[in-house]
Amino acid sequence: MRNWMSLQADFGHFLYRRQVYVFALKMSFLAVIFSGVIIALTIPPLGFLGLLPVTLSHAIGFGAIFSWLVGGTVSGMMSLAAGFAMHELTLSRAEFEKLSRTDTLSGLLNRRAFTEALDRIEGDASLVIFDVDRFKAINDRFGHACGDAVITAVSAVLLSAFDESSVVARLGGEEFGVIVSGEPLEKRLERIQAVQSDIANRPLVADGNHIAITISGGVADLIPGRSKQQVYASADRALYLAKALGRNRVVHEREGLHHAWHGLAETSANTEGRGLGSDNMMQAYGI
Repeated sequence: MRNWMSLQADFGHFLYRRQVYVFALKMSFLAVIFSGVIIALTIPPLGFLGLLPVTLSHAIGFGAIFSWLVGGTVSGMMSLAAGFAMHELTLSRAEFEKLSRTDTLSGLLNRRAFTEALDRIEGDASLVIFDVDRFKAINDRFGHACGDAVITAVSAVLLSAFDESSVVARLGGEEFGVIVSGEPLEKRLERIQAVQSDIANRPLVADGNHIAITISGGVADLIPGRSKQQVYASADRALYLAKALGRNRVVHEREGLHHAWHGLAETSANTEGRGLGSDNMMQAYGI
């Protein structure tokens, strides 16, 4: 009995109003059954001892009516009131849970929810870390309201570009994370690069300002036997490499030294003057 009531009192059973009515009906019938058991155990012995003011049949009939009208009705009303209270608590808890896992500006999942989703991923998938290029310059030039509009616009593009099998989140600031699964690697990369190109070709109009947006992305593969920390770190390094190669591009972790040397050679002259040689750049970007 205790386990059954505990099961019925689980918050998850009161998400919808119909479940509240079912709960009240069950509790009402349970009260009637218990009343019937008590009547069956008490009235016959009292009748045998001659302590009943009416005949045994009348006493049983009155007891049955009493159990239905009083026990069932009172129990049902009390269960209904308790059920609606639990219903409100369930909705409040669901809303709180949603807020605790959602980024308020973008409407995407937040870092906490993304990390939990990443830990649950099994099988082949790709982790992408996107970063809006020169976001600080956008904020400084156009203001934080335009910066928020950029975050919202990028979030909308990411959310529409990836299907329900993927996980899209805002990791903080101008950084976004996407877990792409359900396709071969080449198809995943094509979709990721298409998103990057789509954003680059879609200038944003905010507060009368035309703002050109580009993003950079780093991609790493989620494969069995590889820790999620290693994958995240590799995607982060690939993102930094994409930034070093000139931004507005996606770099996969497996593109390796060949891609890095060709891209970094173009910027080495500028970095040498700041005291960052090629060896130091390779070390900085994990190459």
